Amino acid sequence: MAALKYLWSPWRMKYIQNHRRDAACIFCLAAAQADSPENLIIKRGEEVFVILNRFPYTSGHLMVVPYQHTAALEALTPACRAEMMELATASIEVLKRVYRPQGFNLGMNLGEPAGAGIADHLHLHIVPRWSGDTNFMSTVGQVRVLPEELEETYRRLKEVWEQIEV
Repeated sequence: MAALKYLWSPWRMKYIQNHRRDAACIFCLAAAQADSPENLIIKRGEEVFVILNRFPYTSGHLMVVPYQHTAALEALTPACRAEMMELATASIEVLKRVYRPQGFNLGMNLGEPAGAGIADHLHLHIVPRWSGDTNFMSTVGQVRVLPEELEETYRRLKEVWEQIEV
């Protein structure tokens, strides 16, 4: 079994300390790079891509993100919104094969008051869930523990993505 990793890594603290509201969009920056464990993009469509959440709630926490930089769902074309749902559906299939979750949370936080951490570029979260997957670490310690490193999650999911047709 992989060593448990705390989400509050030195990289996360560096990101938090250096993050500025006027900084470039992390989704736009990731989309401009080649797919790799560094940018965490595991699947690209014509109008959207699937990326691992760098600060996941659980292992396998994915996001479906349009290439178009917008905060407004209604600003996306119907084709883009449809592709978001198709890649969300495929993401669930991949996550079921790799992690065998018992359920899923899917959602968007549109606008900062709704909880959007990156309010200027909408994205759809796909979070695999298991009975009892919350524990005292999240509740009392306000920290998450993940059973594997992001690079391993990336490798496992990317391998299965390559086996399915979307």
